Amino acid sequence: MSQTSCWVVTDGKPGMENQCVGLAEALDLVPVIKRIKLRSPWRQLSPWLRIGKSFATGPNGDQLSPPWPDLLIATGRHSVVPALSVRQQSRGHTFTVQIQDPVIDPGHFDVVVVPGHDRLRGANVLVTDGALHRVTAGRLAAAAARLGPLYDHLPRPRVAVLVGGDNGVYRLTPTVMGDFAERLTHLARSTGGGLMVTPSRRTGTDNEAILRARMREVPSVMWDGTGENPYFAFLGLADAIVVTCDSVSMVSEACATGKPVYWVPLAGGSAKFQAFHDRLTDAGIMRRFDGSFDTWRYRALDDTQRVAAEVRQRLAAR
Repeated sequence: MSQTSCWVVTDGKPGMENQCVGLAEALDLVPVIKRIKLRSPWRQLSPWLRIGKSFATGPNGDQLSPPWPDLLIATGRHSVVPALSVRQQSRGHTFTVQIQDPVIDPGHFDVVVVPGHDRLRGANVLVTDGALHRVTAGRLAAAAARLGPLYDHLPRPRVAVLVGGDNGVYRLTPTVMGDFAERLTHLARSTGGGLMVTPSRRTGTDNEAILRARMREVPSVMWDGTGENPYFAFLGLADAIVVTCDSVSMVSEACATGKPVYWVPLAGGSAKFQAFHDRLTDAGIMRRFDGSFDTWRYRALDDTQRVAAEVRQRLAAR
């Protein structure tokens, strides 16, 4: 694998790009990141419009041109047509891995990776418990060692709080945030512990203000968006993790630590998200957050390493 060239192709959304990069890193590869922008009409009609595939990517994004990579890892609706174009232009040299349901026949790719709550199945479809990611024990330990002294003042148990926000399925309303903040402060008071909070760009300034105001009452820190992102350090330093339910990626990363994980319901939802949360809850991996604190053990999710082993084997066989 050390001589294998690899591209990661996405539309640039961090959560989606991280899934691809995580798989590449699990294969011990340093990928070339390609953030593409589609032209019209492919932008509106991808992945169904596949005529003229080589013209689909526009000048505002990274260009896809020879030499073609040995391995291409892509995800997202806008990556489907470019991935197919590279596979065709390389005359099958490029081994293509598509993460998430491409909404077209998976036979167009060498491997398709989907979470269990998606219905897609096939001989080349690998099914995971959650999303692929970049969380490894080594990465968390290194981040905790590097940034840990900044949080030595926080008492234990330390709880990492991963806050998402609005998306196409969920809404983080001020009412929900207020209730969530109350439960967090109750947790800190009842345990005598500290909170390490990292919001996302989707959290919103009003919700962040609500959370900051409540957290002044207990030992806590919240990343303000400056300096190094402490996300991995928080996961490494935490004794338990609380995560909002809106992101399969964040929940999967939390459950990859092997630490107690509490999930927080938001307004809205969908059958797919509910199936995902139910499966991990029923498996004893995570519990719904009610402000209480407990500890339990489970086998940490290892989807990324498992998929990497399968991709490595299929590449070698080819």
